[in-house]
Amino acid sequence: MNTLLAAEDLSMFGTDPWWLVVIKAVFCFAFLMVTVLFSIVWERKVVAWMQLRIGPNRHGPWGLLQSLADGIKLMLKEDVIVKRADKVVYVLAPIVAAIPAFMAIAVIPFGPAGNEVSILGQRTTMQLTDLPIAMLYILAVASVGIYGIVLAGWSSGSTYPLLGGLRSCAQMISYEIAMGAAFASVFLYSGSMSTSAIVEAQQDRWFVVLLPVSFLIYIVTMVGETNRAPFDMPESEGDLVGGFNTEYSSIKFAMFMLAEYVNMVTVSAVSVTLFLGGWRAPYPVSAFWEGANHGWWPMLWFVLKVQLLLFFFIWLRGTLPRVRYDQLMKLGWKVLIPVSVVWLMLVATVRALRNENIAFTNIVLYVAGAVLVVLLLSFVADLFRDRKKEEAAGAAERETFDPMAGGFPVPPKPGQSLPPVPRRRPRHQRDLVVSGGPDTATESDERGTDRV
Repeated sequence: MNTLLAAEDLSMFGTDPWWLVVIKAVFCFAFLMVTVLFSIVWERKVVAWMQLRIGPNRHGPWGLLQSLADGIKLMLKEDVIVKRADKVVYVLAPIVAAIPAFMAIAVIPFGPAGNEVSILGQRTTMQLTDLPIAMLYILAVASVGIYGIVLAGWSSGSTYPLLGGLRSCAQMISYEIAMGAAFASVFLYSGSMSTSAIVEAQQDRWFVVLLPVSFLIYIVTMVGETNRAPFDMPESEGDLVGGFNTEYSSIKFAMFMLAEYVNMVTVSAVSVTLFLGGWRAPYPVSAFWEGANHGWWPMLWFVLKVQLLLFFFIWLRGTLPRVRYDQLMKLGWKVLIPVSVVWLMLVATVRALRNENIAFTNIVLYVAGAVLVVLLLSFVADLFRDRKKEEAAGAAERETFDPMAGGFPVPPKPGQSLPPVPRRRPRHQRDLVVSGGPDTATESDERGTDRV
């Protein structure tokens, strides 16, 4: 049977009364805000637990109101605008960064597309809206948010924020390509760009099983897109003081922080929708409970999956050190993009074979995925092997130089090394030096050379 990309049936969307649309929009906003407030406290608690510390425990029970107290504190702090800043762009940059972060949640399904629930007597879907090109909408919105960071770095009139903004721009370009290729693999296998249709296509098997390489690529790219550790180069405290938001304070700094955490929730929700079955219950639950995917229960499974991915963000931050910027670019351009393009071609080939009713397409997909993972691991091993060879060759070719040749000490250039520092000989190897007449050597021989 030939499968064709047909128009999705989205007739259930766009029929809600205006007041119900407002309720859904407010719910989406509240869901993001509450999740962000919880995620900040949860991150501080988990990292403290990993580092054998206590964490926040003063505001509210178990410190759960700590992030709310931080938000109030930031709003009450003095709002400073530096003299060299472009004031209009300087003020608009946090808004440009924060607003697109909230927009992507509009097309994320919290439950089935059918009229499963009733709100104030009105049957409706558990989704604000859906589009035939919903995933392209998410990509477009995510790309707009980066302008806020770039404009913040440029408008501050300072060097470090400008460098942070440029880093974020280069990082977005590097990782957006691989992310788009991972999305395209899902489009090919589901036959749709609609989020509700993609979740429906995972009724039998989640795409994390069918498209494991796409899932791994998206996991890496979503960490890079959100500028989170170990890819938090745009705000690297070690070399950029604070990055693009160095010159910001008060509520504008809080908006950048809010945008970061909202983006974390958004990319986690997109990952759940594309690869983890969306609102569907996990296998052990759905196997013996028929009602797990009906009513309000799908929202519970969706929230649990999102929280699991948020914990993954926190675990990375508390575990891995920050990578160098050249390593970040090499991973994006030399590893993720080639692997994602090859994997996309493989998925397209398998889909074409399946349209020809070839029964072993699933086996081909599994085997090809395993082969690609092996090739990826061998490529990484070759990189480390070549690096060791280069270091060994470079150590042999390094030339020594005199740091005091110009009259004052200078550091060595790349490829040069300092001359060895003269070491004092051990005590038992030193010659005895005795002051006296011309027969000093005779006296030293008689008394022995082991005396000082």
